[in-house]
Amino acid sequence: MNGANDRKLDAFLLPLLAILIGLTLGAVVMLLGGYDPIAAYQALLNKAFGSMYNFGETIRQITPLILTGLAVAFAFRTGLFNIGAEGQFLVGSLASLYVGIEWTFLPPVAHAAAAVAAGALAGAFWGALVGYAKAKRGVHEVITSIMLNWIALFFVNYMVRTFFLPSGQQRSVPVAESAFLNIPFVTELFNNARLNFGFVIALVAAVFFHYYLFRTKGGFELRAVGFNRHAAQYAGMNVNGGIVRAMAISGAFAGIAGATEVLGVFHYQSVLTVSPGYGFQGIAVAMIGGAAAFGTVLGAVLMGILTFGAAGMQFGAKVPPELVSIIIALIIFFLAASGIIKPLTRWTHTRKARKEAEKA
Repeated sequence: MNGANDRKLDAFLLPLLAILIGLTLGAVVMLLGGYDPIAAYQALLNKAFGSMYNFGETIRQITPLILTGLAVAFAFRTGLFNIGAEGQFLVGSLASLYVGIEWTFLPPVAHAAAAVAAGALAGAFWGALVGYAKAKRGVHEVITSIMLNWIALFFVNYMVRTFFLPSGQQRSVPVAESAFLNIPFVTELFNNARLNFGFVIALVAAVFFHYYLFRTKGGFELRAVGFNRHAAQYAGMNVNGGIVRAMAISGAFAGIAGATEVLGVFHYQSVLTVSPGYGFQGIAVAMIGGAAAFGTVLGAVLMGILTFGAAGMQFGAKVPPELVSIIIALIIFFLAASGIIKPLTRWTHTRKARKEAEKA
């Protein structure tokens, strides 16, 4: 029992220690560069929370990170590595753009729901392609998902240029207002920040993630396949089908992220020279969150604050925004190299055991 409790405590302490060490070493780097770390962190927090508008924009930044983080974490939980959340995000944004522009015969709420569902289905299809290649042909999912990222980028650009791009523009025609995820009174409350209903969708997705994996038969089978594929097959589970299903659900999360950006933030799709990066940031979010639903939400909150607050550090404390990338990289490094900080958690366990012994 104590061992199980220690593992649960480690799951909380390791990310927390990695974050604290990353922030501390980031402060050291700032000092070495001649910057004031206290002023820098104050500027970061002021940018993130200094006004209702900034607070709303911070939540807006967090929203797609929750969803792409869930996409990566779900695959991790089922023994797979989804490095293709970026491509799934892009095809999801394209599908929601199409429905948002063309399906104007639907009433407002139904139109928005259909556009989000289209994004989820497109992302699921893109993820299922990776799962199929893994299940039927044995192709490693890291290779196919990375390659599909590039295919998605060029495919989305082609479709936008061909069907949705006005002459001389670099962004598509806007989606119909009936497909917007924005809520007027919320927009007014946050001084016209682009916070939208996508944040609620992201939180619901996190609840679904946990419930499906840990409270349903299908989720148990996916976790069993992830733990030991051969044992799952011996137990009569459909291993290949489970791989495809896991990647499809993973891709659906990322596809919804793309939909929320198109329908709730920009209301159009740009012609992109590079990927927006939310899928790759989702890898860091999933790692910080320990591939757990609640942890992924917290990881997205941290990443959202750091990325949106970077502008505050740059303009308020004259700190280069690259330093934020260094801080994030340090946090991920200590999470990946958890053996470096595990002695600290062992000290915590020893101290806890000593106190329990004294009470006994």
